[in-house]
Amino acid sequence: MSYILAIDQGTTSSRAILFDGDLKPVSTGQQEFRQIFPKDGWVEHDPEEIWETTLATCKEALTKDAMAIGITNQRETVVIWDKTSGKPIYNAIVWQDRRTSDYCFALKAKGHEEHVTEKTGLLLDPYFSATKINWILDNVEGARAKADAGDLLCGTIDCFLIWRLTGGKVHATDATNASRTMLYNIHTGQWDDDLLDLFNIPKNMLPEVKDCSGDFGETRAEIFGKSIPIRGVAGDQQAASVGQACFDVGMMKSTYGTGCFALLNTGEQAVQSKNRLLTTIAYQLDGKPTYALEGSIFIAGAVVQWLRDGLQIIDNARETDNLAIAADPEQSVVIVPAFTGLGAPYWDAECRGAIYGLTRNSGPKEFAKAALQSVAFQTRDLLEAMRKDWDWGTETVLRVDGGMTASNWTMQYLADQLNAPVDRPVVTETTAKGAAYLAGLAMGVYPEPSAFKKTWQLERQFVPSLDPEIRQRDYDHWSDAVQRTLSHER
Repeated sequence: MSYILAIDQGTTSSRAILFDGDLKPVSTGQQEFRQIFPKDGWVEHDPEEIWETTLATCKEALTKDAMAIGITNQRETVVIWDKTSGKPIYNAIVWQDRRTSDYCFALKAKGHEEHVTEKTGLLLDPYFSATKINWILDNVEGARAKADAGDLLCGTIDCFLIWRLTGGKVHATDATNASRTMLYNIHTGQWDDDLLDLFNIPKNMLPEVKDCSGDFGETRAEIFGKSIPIRGVAGDQQAASVGQACFDVGMMKSTYGTGCFALLNTGEQAVQSKNRLLTTIAYQLDGKPTYALEGSIFIAGAVVQWLRDGLQIIDNARETDNLAIAADPEQSVVIVPAFTGLGAPYWDAECRGAIYGLTRNSGPKEFAKAALQSVAFQTRDLLEAMRKDWDWGTETVLRVDGGMTASNWTMQYLADQLNAPVDRPVVTETTAKGAAYLAGLAMGVYPEPSAFKKTWQLERQFVPSLDPEIRQRDYDHWSDAVQRTLSHER
């Protein structure tokens, strides 16, 4: 039996899952790590904690010998480290971080956004890596001079892990992670000199860009007791799309973790959005990119974490279903979870979360229901924007994954709001599955995509059942609440 180890380095925890030759999970390890909030809108991680939790979970999951490793990671989060010592010069700045919003606004005011979008498919927003790298170089003493001298390296989390695992022998990333930096031209497949000049980032800091399935070096033997080839890498949302076998044009998946990310496969065509969605690389095999339209929601599962940790009205996420069922149907409480601004299709970095429709009778039940509903409303926002950008000519069926899909109430309400079927697979850990598949594909363990997609298995399909008038009434309340929440300053 062949085994593949998937490293799934996420926003709130590091995980490792060992998959067998049939891509079934065998063993797993998971550890949470600190979320660091130095100022309002700032979010950081300690790269050493990411490294330590990654190693610990890998060792826990390695109950059998693995023939290869696949890596998937939180995207856009960046680390800069010393080329000689390997030590980070600052904490990792997380994708949720908004500290560079003024910088982004200044670049927009100078008319740079259209040029950036044309090359990268992205918008000028703090979400992406380039402005984070620029901030570290400008704000950490001596960093700019060391970077210019070629003494610093930078990369997304996959890149940092690869460098550490290989003992500094490999400085590489894959095309999906590169496509989220705002420095990579997704049409030419190169780091873009004009963008590097715009953000004042030395090219010598950047990693080599490879296919998602390929040779990323081997781990140092002393880490796991033997060298293990690293053969697959993809950003978490793209890995989930691969794990969901969304290889055909028009297929769509949405992952519900800390945030929510919907990807629509557009094939060889890089569809340029007119509705503030992102054009990105879904995966790249044999040097050939497959593109996607993406909608990014910053807060999905994190709103349930807020109910637990912030408001302290639940002890665990499983309670929310029963609370939502018991909520007063006459109330129309709406939570707009703009804790770090709103993502697609609004892209408002300045607005903050708000609650509307409170009465004296509003309580934990109504808060729980509104929190779960906010995820469905935001997904509908994305789907409607995608339809405006590109009509793929078939009925939408959404494949879902991630921790929040365990909530039957949320998945049913999602189907109701989308007015489309929602398919939940047997294996909902599709992010790790996608990373394992990419590594196993390179090793000849797993079949080509055309054969792999036939192995996808449905666990349950949620079919729309809500009265159309109620569906639209609820969504109108949401739309009104969003308009009231947007900053309108920029």
